[in-house]
Amino acid sequence: MMLDVRCVQLLREVTENSNISSKELEKKYQLSRRQIGYSFKKINMWLESKNIPTIERTNNGYFLIDKSLKSKLALDEEFRYENVSELTKMQRINIIFLMLISKKEELSLAHFTSELKVSKNTVIDDLQQVRKIANDYGLQFRYSRKHGYLIEGKEFNIRKLLVSTLDKVLKMDGGAEIVRRIAQLSNEEIVEFRRKIEQVEKSLNLKFTDEKIEIMPYIFILILRRVKQGKQIGPFYINYKEISDTKEYLATEEILHDMNDVPEEERLFITLHLLTTNVHWSEGLTEETIPNLVQALDEMLVLFEKNTCIFLKDRDQLLHKLLLHMKPAYYRIKYNLTEANEISEMINRDLKELHYLVKKSIQPLIDLIGCDIPESEVAYLTMLIGGWLTQQGENISKRLKAVVVCPKGVSVSRLMFSTLRELFPEFIFLDSLSIREFQEYSMDYDIVFSPVFVETKKKFFYVNSFLGYEEKKRLRKQVMLELYGYVPKELNVEDILEIVEKHCVIKDRKNLSKQLLEYISQDKTADFSYGFSNKNPNLYELITPSMITLRHSVRSWEEAIELASQPLLKCNRISEYYIDSMIKRCQYDPYIVIAPNTAIPHAAPEEGVNEISMSLLRLRKGVTFAKDYSIQLVFIIAALDKDRHLRALTQLLRLVRNDEHRQQIINAKSVYEIHEIMKKYAEEPLLV
Repeated sequence: MMLDVRCVQLLREVTENSNISSKELEKKYQLSRRQIGYSFKKINMWLESKNIPTIERTNNGYFLIDKSLKSKLALDEEFRYENVSELTKMQRINIIFLMLISKKEELSLAHFTSELKVSKNTVIDDLQQVRKIANDYGLQFRYSRKHGYLIEGKEFNIRKLLVSTLDKVLKMDGGAEIVRRIAQLSNEEIVEFRRKIEQVEKSLNLKFTDEKIEIMPYIFILILRRVKQGKQIGPFYINYKEISDTKEYLATEEILHDMNDVPEEERLFITLHLLTTNVHWSEGLTEETIPNLVQALDEMLVLFEKNTCIFLKDRDQLLHKLLLHMKPAYYRIKYNLTEANEISEMINRDLKELHYLVKKSIQPLIDLIGCDIPESEVAYLTMLIGGWLTQQGENISKRLKAVVVCPKGVSVSRLMFSTLRELFPEFIFLDSLSIREFQEYSMDYDIVFSPVFVETKKKFFYVNSFLGYEEKKRLRKQVMLELYGYVPKELNVEDILEIVEKHCVIKDRKNLSKQLLEYISQDKTADFSYGFSNKNPNLYELITPSMITLRHSVRSWEEAIELASQPLLKCNRISEYYIDSMIKRCQYDPYIVIAPNTAIPHAAPEEGVNEISMSLLRLRKGVTFAKDYSIQLVFIIAALDKDRHLRALTQLLRLVRNDEHRQQIINAKSVYEIHEIMKKYAEEPLLV
């Protein structure tokens, strides 16, 4: 008597989880009560035939399991590999691939039907899927009368398929025995290579994960077998110095010390596999491993904290965990060795918002590696960061998500987004969107902020594009009252210290005050000071007298932009391409006009900005912009990123909205007079 797949699954389930009930089994496996009953009747008949204690069910649907059952099943070879006779379609396909890649003889249809214990028609159907998957790897699956069924294509791609196939087959019940039988591997070979790999661990001062330790001997043996068969890897894109200078290369030489006929390309490929293998622990993992990796990870965490308004505790420990993961991931990504995995599907289902925010923060890693990061690799980063947040008691899924909908151009939109994120650190601000982007937006959100009315079923708050201090206070009060029914008070560090002093002796008041402020502010976003970082320059620091041009008139708005840009071009702060991009944008973007007589032409940072900068062209006679506006003040804005220009931009917006000061600039007799007016806006409170 043999057990079917369902019986094997149920038997394993109740032995692994003796507290599970019949109803839970019904729900998990989508079975009826009758099907569960029939399966356990069959299971007990099989157990009796093996002289193993049977399973009883209580009246309330729980199972009574003999304590010896699990250990006896573990020793029973037939039970361990029972389900080989009823493999799933994907399991059969993976076994076919294993046969094709590891074969020592020509393969016919009969070989597949014999191994898989299925009909000829079933195998023919499976081979259609084999062909499709082979194509996905850039390979060809075909039949030859002389050589039977075979896989052809670049050996590099075949190796990728080999590693993926071994991983999947070894995860099957009895997978190791299946691989050994099909590939005709001896236990002695496996043991010898495992010993070599354990020696590599000692040489590299690290511990590979248990999963990788299991698969690596098979990978190395089958790769070396293919090399001996003449199926060698050809030249492939690889930074020879980057690979050959590593400790892993020395470890590869150690593994292959008695195999002089292995070509250099193969040694590099095996080294690459060691470099891309996940590790559980590593000693001495330093910056020298991959230059600038630590810096890129640190910058990624800074962006993540900024995007989420979450202060990461024990940051250095998290950085080390990420470094441990990213070292092998770096080589996987760079050399296109990443495999798709089920984690990505789980992430998109359960951690969708966190995954999205991590993706928004990985640009420093993309810049370091020089290519996009696959979804499955981002999924691992999401898991690591998500686990860390859970450990420190943070739950992004429970925090309110907000979007900003602004039709008024890039700079105004970014300013709104930055201002609102500082004003409401309790919320996670997902994106700044145009109206069209908002209508097609797929992420879940709870709140919409916009200077125009938009149709939404979520909470909507109308806000001005530019918020003064009092407007901010009113908006915060309105939002908090509507969402929570109260307005949270701002925390004052001095008040907290006075309370602490009544009950404790403070040894270092200054440092305690500093640490409390850091904790409360959560990266200086939660104190509601509505200010900007000191590293962001003032308006007068960017628009110096040398950046101001005075003219009576110009013939066209295109000439106005070119003339206003000349001081920045001469200093190499922008390129000619940036000027062309601004002119193109002005043809369809009326929102460059931000106040009477005032325009702020600008383009994207990647369109030719070399350094954060601003300049001004003052005209006595206005030039027509966007058909309807007469402009006398043309401010060029060259932003290098999303934030550093915002302090100066905010001061500029306040200046041009002040009718008196704007008119003074229009009537000024010298560039120094204009510069003095700008200085006043750095001396006043930032956003009054």
